[in-house]
Amino acid sequence: MTAPSAVLLLRLAGPLQSWGVRSSFNRRDTGAEPTKSGVIGLLAAAAGLAREEPLGQLPLLRLGVRVDQPGTLLRDYHTVSDFRGRPLPQAGVSAKGIQKPTSPAKNTHVTTRFYLQDAVFVAVVEGPEDLLRTLDAAVHNPAFPLALGRRSCPPTQPVSLGLRATDLETALRTEPWQSSSFARERYAARLGRERGLDGPFHPAFIDRSATLEDEAGDDVLQDNPVSFDLRARAFTSRRVRHTWLSIPTGYDSIDDETSDGHAQDMGHDPFALLGW
Repeated sequence: MTAPSAVLLLRLAGPLQSWGVRSSFNRRDTGAEPTKSGVIGLLAAAAGLAREEPLGQLPLLRLGVRVDQPGTLLRDYHTVSDFRGRPLPQAGVSAKGIQKPTSPAKNTHVTTRFYLQDAVFVAVVEGPEDLLRTLDAAVHNPAFPLALGRRSCPPTQPVSLGLRATDLETALRTEPWQSSSFARERYAARLGRERGLDGPFHPAFIDRSATLEDEAGDDVLQDNPVSFDLRARAFTSRRVRHTWLSIPTGYDSIDDETSDGHAQDMGHDPFALLGW
């Protein structure tokens, strides 16, 4: 008998996030939204799985990510040196597996690291209800510290928004907007100015972009983890679908509603992701 499925909703927000996609050597990039490897890594840390342990059913969970607040890109100028004053090693290793010294000797490396500032995402994982219930409890009481991509990026609370007995897309469509109050009011103020009003306009719904794991999707991402073992890290591909979803804003008072609760003239806003 097939186990009943459900979804677990996660609110991924913090001062900084960094979701590696093409990082190498002295450049650490970040994707525009959380990767599946990053979300599964967060759940594995919560559950107390060591890096070298098998991930079990975690990579089989379907993932959907909604961009509630895209944030802004931060470039961190970063330098690295040996605290003992020794020249830094190079990436190449000797026949004995020991890193070779830089030639000519180099005492400082300049690295570039990118982060997302003040971003907010809603990540939804879909799978067996019993597994998700265990993961939800782990997120509330994590065995290892939780991080938004990198260990230097802790999340704000709450991380878990709870379980729902529904499917991936429905959960992303119905969960209220999780953007900060400042960003929400700035958006409402802009809508008010566009409509020539004396104050902000509070719509009932807003369009947000989303990426859903979908076997029939037209895009492929290489971010499904097979192993986090530092000696044998491995990832596989998955198909995804990019879309826009009309979601409830959750405003206490709604301006200019129609009888079905949707704001009038609230079509797709091409500048919504820019936070203007």
